[in-house]
Amino acid sequence: MKNTMLFFSLLFFTYSFSQQELQEVKIKTAQKGLKKSLKGTSNTTIVTSKELLKAACCNLAESFETNPSIDVNFSDALTGTKQIKMLGLTSPYIMITEENIPSVRGASQAYGMSFTPGTWVESIQITKGAGSVVNGYESISGQINTELLKPMDDIPFFLNAYGDSSSRFELNTHFNSKLNDKWATSLLVHGSGRFGKNDSNDDGFLDNPTGKQLNVTNRWQYTNAETGWISFVNARFMKDEKLSGQVKFDPDRDKLTTNYWGSEIETERFDFSSKVGYVFKDMPYQSIGFQNAFSLHDQQSYYGLNQYNIKQQSFYSNLIFNSIIDNTRNKFSTGINFALDNYTEFVNTFDVSRIDNSIGAFFEYTFDDSDKFSYILGARIDNHNRLGTFFTPRVHFKYNVFENSVLRLSAGRGKRAANIFAENQILFASSRQFSVLDNDGKIYGLNAEIAWNYGISFTQKFKLFSKSADVTLDFYRTDFQNQAVVDVMSSTQEVYFFNLKGKSFANSLQLDFNIELKKHLNLRTAYKYYDIETDYLSGTFQRPLQAKHRVFANIEYETHILDKGQQWKFDFTTNWLGKQQLPNTASNPDQDRLPNFSPSFAVMNFQVTRTFSGAFEMYFGGENIGNYKQNKAILGSENPFGPTFDASIAYAPVFGSMYYAGLRFKIK
Repeated sequence: MKNTMLFFSLLFFTYSFSQQELQEVKIKTAQKGLKKSLKGTSNTTIVTSKELLKAACCNLAESFETNPSIDVNFSDALTGTKQIKMLGLTSPYIMITEENIPSVRGASQAYGMSFTPGTWVESIQITKGAGSVVNGYESISGQINTELLKPMDDIPFFLNAYGDSSSRFELNTHFNSKLNDKWATSLLVHGSGRFGKNDSNDDGFLDNPTGKQLNVTNRWQYTNAETGWISFVNARFMKDEKLSGQVKFDPDRDKLTTNYWGSEIETERFDFSSKVGYVFKDMPYQSIGFQNAFSLHDQQSYYGLNQYNIKQQSFYSNLIFNSIIDNTRNKFSTGINFALDNYTEFVNTFDVSRIDNSIGAFFEYTFDDSDKFSYILGARIDNHNRLGTFFTPRVHFKYNVFENSVLRLSAGRGKRAANIFAENQILFASSRQFSVLDNDGKIYGLNAEIAWNYGISFTQKFKLFSKSADVTLDFYRTDFQNQAVVDVMSSTQEVYFFNLKGKSFANSLQLDFNIELKKHLNLRTAYKYYDIETDYLSGTFQRPLQAKHRVFANIEYETHILDKGQQWKFDFTTNWLGKQQLPNTASNPDQDRLPNFSPSFAVMNFQVTRTFSGAFEMYFGGENIGNYKQNKAILGSENPFGPTFDASIAYAPVFGSMYYAGLRFKIK
């Protein structure tokens, strides 16, 4: 592996000084990586394709390393999966959509964000607080919407090759064809795998899983500007395999035995979606859209002696009508949507299968005077076979207080059915027994989660020493009326699931400061404070594995672009995390007992990109270059079938430093 990385490095720096030029191109304007408008009513940040190229964004879960709005952590010490949080709450409380169709939910909640390759993403919209009622009732802490590359706008061919020091390799190819002025199609192919075994901390367990993924998408786009019709049709197949556990584990020999501890997660997924829209020819402000999506998600897995299998068949349909009232300052959206989820779910031998279905109607009114003041009033009513009939109100307010400043307020209600096993399946990689303490609800014996989110945000843009700068202060609070509490604080041997008995809230304060230090040199900083408490059986504690204080900094520099498109790009990011509340391990022996709180630590990443022309570039980078590693990442690793084994407590990196290199090639 060292020879492979040396080859990449030598190729990178040798080619950077060569005279070969594949295509001459001149770029006139610089695109920003993160965009945040003073005019938008909601608190939304747009992550552009430029930002996604600043780090090793191999998949959607890894696309937020340089973004202060999202916290990225490892979810465990086995699977290598990165978990995202917004406003201090984990991804189940975030509505994650793909082109405004719900995508990562239910069975895909744990690993679904790793199923969208980073090169497929055109942009990401991140909205803090209550989302739009148009997209559903489940959003609590915010919404992340991903826009994929559009066939009409994409280039004929794109190639991305990637390799890193953890023996992970990827190849992404995009084929695009514009058949005529109305039809275009894209074929996006992703293949990746980790083929080497790494155990850098010598605990006998793999630091990262081995495995492979094949992911193929075919997209079709029809656009007719004369008639006003536009449509998208997408079909996707994905197969993902992960193997983790002890280094000596052989699944053919040791699966579901006590020879060696191991885990396999095999997932197959098929998606089909269509979007049809019509803009009225003589009324460009009026349109109607119809979205439909079907998905089949099948995961077969085991963690040691625990088996967990889940299959989810989903259908989603949304009909939207947009128009105005009197003039374009008064806009509205209204429509109906339907959702069906058929779960076939087994926890060991226990059948917890169910069918969920819901139908709802929504109305959203927007007033926008363009200059000073705007607000969005939204409401929807839904009928769900398990959650009943319920009302969801949401409001967003924006006021431009001074020149180049904006004040935003938001409030809204969210409701969701917690898939407690799918969302917390990494707890199967422990000796803890699962206990559901309530039985009067309709979802695993639990009632639906209900929360209110309130937020305020102020942004001011200004000049500091003649340099463009801006500062933003956000505060959001989430109050849970009911919550499916996951209690790892009250026992070392069990994890309890129960309806909230008492209080649970999440306060999030974030201060951002950004400045252009000089032309092409930008600094982005943020301080984040989280106060997140829940009443558990044994008392009130901070949310486990959540740092109360975080500091973020990113600095980027680009050289001037030459006539042939030649350019250097440099990016450096650091994240400092304060101490984190750790789960209860008090009854463990000394060697497997953790303190109440983790130590604070910092993680540093960098990337250098050399663009040789508009057609070819290479990049080289590193993650966690300070080589910080969690001490005792897996408890009871010497006796994985014993009473103290736990691989779910990951508060810091497990692997240590990782270096990578890659190339991108385009035909325009």
